[in-house]
Amino acid sequence: MSATEPVLPGSRHHEHLRNFPPVSDWDHHVEYDAKAHPRKVPHSYLLVPTTCFNCESACGLLAYVDKDDLSVKKLEGNPAHPGSRGRNCAKGPATINQINDPERILYPLRRTGERGGGGWEQVSWDQALDDIAARIRTAIVEDRHDEVMYHVGRPGEDGFAERFLTAWGIDGHNTHTNICSSGARFGMSLWTGYDRPSADHANAKVILLLSSHLETGHYFNPHAQRIMEGKQSGAKLVVLDPRLSNTASHADVWLTPWPGSEAAILLSVASFLLRTRRLDEDFVRRWFNWSTYLTELHPDSPNDFETFLDRLTEDYAGYTFEFAAEEAQIPADRIAEIAELVADCDGRLSAHIWRAAAAGNLGGWQVARALWFVLGLTGSIGARGGTSPNGWHKFIPHGPDKPQAHERWNELIWPRDYPLSTNEMSFLLPHFLAEDRGRLEVYFSRVYNPIWTNPDGFTWIEQLSDPDKVGLHVALTPTWSETAEFADYVLPMGHASERHDTHSYETHAGRWLGFRQPVRRVAMDKLGLPYTDTRDVNPGEVWEENEFWFELSWRIDPDGSLGIRRYFESPYRPGEKITVDEYYRWVFENQVPGLAKKAADEGMEPLEYMRRYGVVALDDEVYRVDERPVPGDQLDTATADEAGVLRTPVTPDSVAPVVGEAGAVGLRHEDGSATVGWPTPSRKLEVYSTAMRDWGRPERATPGYLRSHVARSEIDIESGELVLVPTFRLPTLIHTRSGNAKYLNEISNTHPLWLSTLDAARHGVVTDDLVRISTEIGYFVARVWVTEGIRPGVCALSHHMGRWRLHPGEGSRWSSGMVELSHPDGEHTWLLRHRGGVAPFDSADPDSSRISWEDPGVHQNLAFAVHPDPESGMHCWLQKITLEYAHPGDRYGDVYVDTRRSSEVYRDWLARARPDLGPEGRRRPEFMMRPLAPTLRGYRVPEC
Repeated sequence: MSATEPVLPGSRHHEHLRNFPPVSDWDHHVEYDAKAHPRKVPHSYLLVPTTCFNCESACGLLAYVDKDDLSVKKLEGNPAHPGSRGRNCAKGPATINQINDPERILYPLRRTGERGGGGWEQVSWDQALDDIAARIRTAIVEDRHDEVMYHVGRPGEDGFAERFLTAWGIDGHNTHTNICSSGARFGMSLWTGYDRPSADHANAKVILLLSSHLETGHYFNPHAQRIMEGKQSGAKLVVLDPRLSNTASHADVWLTPWPGSEAAILLSVASFLLRTRRLDEDFVRRWFNWSTYLTELHPDSPNDFETFLDRLTEDYAGYTFEFAAEEAQIPADRIAEIAELVADCDGRLSAHIWRAAAAGNLGGWQVARALWFVLGLTGSIGARGGTSPNGWHKFIPHGPDKPQAHERWNELIWPRDYPLSTNEMSFLLPHFLAEDRGRLEVYFSRVYNPIWTNPDGFTWIEQLSDPDKVGLHVALTPTWSETAEFADYVLPMGHASERHDTHSYETHAGRWLGFRQPVRRVAMDKLGLPYTDTRDVNPGEVWEENEFWFELSWRIDPDGSLGIRRYFESPYRPGEKITVDEYYRWVFENQVPGLAKKAADEGMEPLEYMRRYGVVALDDEVYRVDERPVPGDQLDTATADEAGVLRTPVTPDSVAPVVGEAGAVGLRHEDGSATVGWPTPSRKLEVYSTAMRDWGRPERATPGYLRSHVARSEIDIESGELVLVPTFRLPTLIHTRSGNAKYLNEISNTHPLWLSTLDAARHGVVTDDLVRISTEIGYFVARVWVTEGIRPGVCALSHHMGRWRLHPGEGSRWSSGMVELSHPDGEHTWLLRHRGGVAPFDSADPDSSRISWEDPGVHQNLAFAVHPDPESGMHCWLQKITLEYAHPGDRYGDVYVDTRRSSEVYRDWLARARPDLGPEGRRRPEFMMRPLAPTLRGYRVPEC
């Protein structure tokens, strides 16, 4: 190790043993070929860092690129990465399976025949680009901006999609978030203005999880490391989950509540803290908007802090342990046990909810609201060992000449029916199209598979098959999917080691910026080998998306007359098309604080540094950002209103920040200090949400408990009804990125329906029996696994199996079964039936002939109707179902749906929506995060 070489996280510098090769050897690392043992056959490698693309953790990877043929031999952890610290779950190294998959898509394909018919022809990138660009250009010129939509699953990058969409002048950014996490986001947003938590598990005294977080939760690998570190340091782990997950098996206290009752449990804990006064009064006094609480709910009471505590205690007195126990169907003394642990946390309560109860239940957002209530009362918000907002630990740089916001508002994505929806109402898109609310000229599905991932997939098939509803569907994907089968173009995009992206996520109480990069391209640079773009270095003609968007944008506006091309011109070569190297060179030279100095200290340019390490650490030990002083330049131009909120002037053309209200910069406290505070309307933590009041929901302005659509009172167990929990995953599965990861499929390849022993006895079934599960709109057929690992009254089926394909050559034979689709009872009835399961096959990979598993799983989401929560917009995943023996003629994996019934259920839930406008005709609170946020004028409904 050289004297100047940095000591990387995870390294063990020793004379003989190391966890990782030293950085000084990364350009020339020699290992012996393990397959040649006992002969010693050396290989010389370039070690190039990149980032995993298989979940949102963005853990670091280190690719071993063979110098002889530039093949990537393996991918391991990157020890320089502050989030993952050189450690990865099974999905990271499985990237090698994906890039070497013999079934991946290598060339641009264009549909021949009908959508879904299985006819394809190879075309050139030029042909595809010219067609797509012409359609988008025509839509823009004819002022049909809302007919262009980009629909993304896991982004895997920060800010790039927003750049090109804003440059095009469209409000076309759509995501999967309202089938993922918007319930938890909404509950947290009302409190803090931020929408995602960042828990400091390693330094916690008590860790409270409402998820299977160790194996499948949000950022589970970086968080799992730190949860176990916290436990090793003495932290108590509390888990609320009706299922015995790996996380629950590690818990000091595991509660199995009835689904949807979690808010009642948390509010009973809050009530206990209040009535015993075991809370951080100084924190609550300084940061809760308690004066507003009293003004709104107790206007006749004195407006002082002690009165607030008294009234708050009275208002939550009904949330006793006994009340919560009745709702949750668990013993009251178990709830009292966790209340004592929380009360003794000393402000070091790290907590997390992402999907789980918040994603499953009507009103599930109140679970997150109640959780942040407990965090606030204990003074754990923003504290060391506590729980912070993600915005404190995330960093998003932007490229040169950032496009300016416009005022367009696309109601196919942000409909007036759901003014408080945390994210885009994407899962309702096919119903909106069916109602003729609009049409799409060009629809991009980008590494996203809505037919399989979303509820009510047959309705998606009906709309995506109709050219009058969707003029051109472009699937940007590295591999086949159920949705790609119904596209017009399938364009092959790179996997983790074949593309550029920047990303930054809340893995711990620090900030870092990661750099995903095409590793063979970097290797060719180091070896002095020529190329034009990433198509020259990737397999076949696989392209990276950034270069694709540069080229497509240039072709949409070839002469610059639309004002688009300027945003894709080089900052170093005026008038010329920007290159991906120039884009990231500019970002790293101008947008990343401290990077230039770190690079210079090692004799590098910023881009060179990022290519070397794949990441840069920006800050560590980031706590209490709310207490940071307002910068002087902002303070000089700001005026405090009567509540102390410091505001600078705004106009209708102003743009709100990513979170927070335009013009609001901080809070003037009673002691005269001015700190940045929180990006809520009050710049405080809002125990009373003025946004809920202003949008016509004052009765839900405070943390509360809303009984779920699957509450115990809604389920008739004796008649065969159960609650189905589909919101957990098998930890090694990759879902939308690719089913083509052979070692992961080998690990996880069965798809049982979890059923308690009591329920199995009640229904007279045993393990391996076939059962029919009936939902509101149809049924599916699954195989039972009887277990003590789930509470009675609840059954569970993972939502990460059930992949299928219609035609040979489409889809992954590692994980999917061949199916046929039919209409047994008329045009709008659908039956999916398997014609064969997973089986060995011949390919360039000899392991394909060694497949030993058969089960493709059950595509249960097809049989789920849409359940949009009227406030958060979250799809409420939990299902009230009936379980019975499979009928004569039923086969494993069958799914039957009547989409006419799907439409009826959609309309029933739509009737719960409350399309209220806010003050001055505002469509949505400006402080809530919104991709492609328009100018303030865009937030106003014109007729208002």
